[in-house]
Amino acid sequence: MASTEWGERSTAELMSKYVAKDTGIGVPNEGWRICLAHEFKEKRKPFQAKDVSLSNVLEHIGLGLRYLKWWYRKTQIEKKAPFIDMFGPLPLRQIYGAPLGGIGGGTITRGWRGEFCRWQLNPGMYHYTTVIANQFTVCLRRGGQTVYQQVLSVERPPTLQGWNWGYCGEYAFYHALYPRAWTVYHLPGQNVTLTCRQVSPILPHDYQDSSLPVAVFAWDVENHNDYDLDVAIMLTMVNGSGHKDDKRGGHWNEPFHLEKDGQAVSGVLLHHCTPVNPYTLCIAARHMPDRQVSHQTAFSPKGTCSGLWSDLITDGRLDSPTGPSPPVQKGEEVAAALAVSCSVGARGRGGLEMSLSWDMPTITFGSGERRHDRRYTRFFGTKGNAAPSLAHHALLHYPRWEETIEEWQRPILQDSALPSWYKSALFNELYFVADGGTVWTELPEDSDVSGGLRSEDGGLPAQPTAIKEYGRFAYLEGQEYRMYNTYDVHFYASFALVMLWPKLALSLQYDIAGSVIQQDPTERLHLMSGQCSAVKAKNVVPHDIGDPDDEPWQRVNAYLIHDTANWKDLNLKFVLQVYRDFHVTQDQEYLRDMWPICKAVMESELRFDLDGDGLIENSGYADQTYDAWTVTGPSAYCGGLWLASTCVMSKMARLLEDEPAYLLYKDILQRGSAAFDKLLWNGKYYNYDSSGRSLSNSVMSDQCAGQWFLRASGLGDGEFQAFPKDKVLSSLKSVFDLNVMSFAGGQMGAVNGMRPEGVPDRSSVQSDEVWIGVVYGLAATMIHEGMLQEGLRTAEGCYRTVWERLGMAFQTPEAYCEKGIYRSLAYMRPLSIWAMQWALDGARSRRLRDDAPGQTGDSTAPREDS
Repeated sequence: MASTEWGERSTAELMSKYVAKDTGIGVPNEGWRICLAHEFKEKRKPFQAKDVSLSNVLEHIGLGLRYLKWWYRKTQIEKKAPFIDMFGPLPLRQIYGAPLGGIGGGTITRGWRGEFCRWQLNPGMYHYTTVIANQFTVCLRRGGQTVYQQVLSVERPPTLQGWNWGYCGEYAFYHALYPRAWTVYHLPGQNVTLTCRQVSPILPHDYQDSSLPVAVFAWDVENHNDYDLDVAIMLTMVNGSGHKDDKRGGHWNEPFHLEKDGQAVSGVLLHHCTPVNPYTLCIAARHMPDRQVSHQTAFSPKGTCSGLWSDLITDGRLDSPTGPSPPVQKGEEVAAALAVSCSVGARGRGGLEMSLSWDMPTITFGSGERRHDRRYTRFFGTKGNAAPSLAHHALLHYPRWEETIEEWQRPILQDSALPSWYKSALFNELYFVADGGTVWTELPEDSDVSGGLRSEDGGLPAQPTAIKEYGRFAYLEGQEYRMYNTYDVHFYASFALVMLWPKLALSLQYDIAGSVIQQDPTERLHLMSGQCSAVKAKNVVPHDIGDPDDEPWQRVNAYLIHDTANWKDLNLKFVLQVYRDFHVTQDQEYLRDMWPICKAVMESELRFDLDGDGLIENSGYADQTYDAWTVTGPSAYCGGLWLASTCVMSKMARLLEDEPAYLLYKDILQRGSAAFDKLLWNGKYYNYDSSGRSLSNSVMSDQCAGQWFLRASGLGDGEFQAFPKDKVLSSLKSVFDLNVMSFAGGQMGAVNGMRPEGVPDRSSVQSDEVWIGVVYGLAATMIHEGMLQEGLRTAEGCYRTVWERLGMAFQTPEAYCEKGIYRSLAYMRPLSIWAMQWALDGARSRRLRDDAPGQTGDSTAPREDS
């Protein structure tokens, strides 16, 4: 499956300016690689209100006026950031690299040119500031004299003029294979190569170290000279994150030294003393034979800062003063520096390592009502003094982390049947699990997540094991769409969690199930309709579990564009995920706990079967996923999800020996399938909806979403079939021919809606967009149905567009159009690429069974490689 010619060209373009020959130490072949001198040619703009077509403006003028009024009140009166800001979208900065840190403890993103440039320390709240003083600097000494000292940055800032800036980017490249990344620097004229490897503890099936807010920078030094060199690496770090709080005063630094288990680390603690969510940054290094560790406790990161530069250049070490620095005055900033040095023999190699950690153990969200302990506090305490221990743990354990990462990634990376772009996409898109504004917290001892209906009454346990033992997990719909666990989007992204951290997937499901039972009768205005209705109805899955600027888990449904009580897909996606999760985990307790909740939400859905034909109908807007696309009557998307849900309800009822439920949903499935075909099948694919409107026969790329989840759950054949296989294959072929190959030359993935004559459906702001996460799910569906080459070609277009053409690495958006604009950077849904891996694993397992004569097996059994 070699990459297409256009794909090979786009990959080569990223490295076309690299002039050195060095390949670095330990840099893998697979991943995303880019020369530090690269400039992306295409500059796109974010979607804004002004990009809505005139016809859509006229259709939604009421929504626009109500949103404007709400936006003004939110930003100008309440002085808060709106959960979706149509007037202030993020501009595209083509700079981001792999984020630092584990899951749920906050993240710091380091750009591919080396900048520390994206910060999420306060839970769910981002700011995008490059802190220019946060840098690595190299010092080379020969015979007791410094011969070279250089900031490893291509920047030439107007500040810190006492430092040697302007490293030539043509001599370096960046390579990301998350959760690790490498930067290879050839030092011009010095015959020395540096390889910086950054490591974060993103470890599948690990629920301890994966939660740690730490990262390690391991440096390999290659001395190609015929003489010895002394090499020092200095890390400078500002006390703060480039936020206005950095200058509020009161912050201070102190050196530390920690010996434990016969190993010692030392460095500097940077105490950031804000009234809300204070934290400590820590830069540290391990004491080892032939390594020297030195520090500068405090310096001012403004002016020329020539004193620190001279300190290092004099002898390759820093002064290492003792005692803490005084708290800085208001309006001032303070920074610290750490240097590690070693001797590297002629034609030899050396190694240096240092860590960055941060300790914000207890957090409050925007409302300030409750305090939450982060997951890592279970192992490192809540007192706010854990930074030295975190650094010590990271520096001693990161080799084991790397072994775990390599063991996990090796089978995929070594699979010659998989194209290189796919391997890069699969692991690098996983960044969002940590950098999705993610929080992972402990469950307080007095908490009750059951929603008030306990197990004995047909509800849930007060503290399910999945939450009590593994904590609560939440991630944002997107860095721009600030709602936690947006459920219709999680439907697509959930494959990453259930495959790699299944306990977190179950924990999230228990939280959603508890909120299903709850109701909030508070009346509020919904911006689309202009009508008031309850925030949350009973037996309805919430859109989300809240805004980090308010109080997640306590106040759900931050989304107020639509009234979600009448949306069909949220409940259906809950049911489908319950069985898919059981199929993966085989957790019988989970299945029993979720069964009464599934029955309740399905009974709620039955009210939409207006004709009694076993098929639910739509009115107005299709569902939460395609909430700007008008639909009337049964539709391919929601109708397909409904049939798939009745199918898995039948399966769960059979497993739980609930015969009345089995007979009920089996009957509904049979009647509904017949009605679905009669109303929507046109001989080639399923029509968008059954309204008979001029656009009702548009080809929807996501029309087989129900079949996708059935296949992913080991169903879709025999007794548990909802869609005829020949019609599924015909639909997928139509989507491939029209939505993929007839759109943008087949090089940008699948457009959401396509007319049968081969032009995009432009009837809404969503129909002519490409949704990367939906495309990955579509590709997974194709793979499940044996269309491997088509699936890979479909997904490749999205990867090439986002990562290689548009410069959106580590900020994959929700959507882009063929030309000009994108929407919602750094979005959850593209995690659905892990559904492709699930489908590939399933195809491989089926081939192995087919190749073993006489072997039989239950096709619904989970695979051990899950």
